[in-house]
Amino acid sequence: MTIIKILGLTAGLCALGAAPALAKDIVVQMKNQGAAGIMVFEPAYVQASVGDIVHFVPTDPGHNAEAIPGMVPAGADVPPGVMNKAYVLTLSKPGLYGIKCKPHFSMGMVALVKVGKGSAPNAAAAAAVKLPPLAARRMTPMLANAG
Repeated sequence: MTIIKILGLTAGLCALGAAPALAKDIVVQMKNQGAAGIMVFEPAYVQASVGDIVHFVPTDPGHNAEAIPGMVPAGADVPPGVMNKAYVLTLSKPGLYGIKCKPHFSMGMVALVKVGKGSAPNAAAAAAVKLPPLAARRMTPMLANAG
């Protein structure tokens, strides 16, 4: 191989390494019945990166998705959810994003999105949020998994 080809290959590989990672589109279904029981988000726990987009899709009617107050990173923009409409959450900050279905919150319909690696900057605040008993039963293991 000539020195020019080697330099060209090296430059190309360096350029690929410097390219930004593409954002992922993640789909979470809102369901009346799922693997974890009734009134669930599937998956209920999502690991993501800053810039990823999570689409909460009302697979079954009668659901919405919205942030749980106190369970969102400081400065993150979280739009309100609308009943029977897809909820699109663009992950702008690292941390934990707690999500609920408002009409089924007391029935435990919650989800957790962890953005970034390592410990979440808002982990203590998220863990301190008071949830209805069934929601707490589902959220507690997800918070433990998020580390």
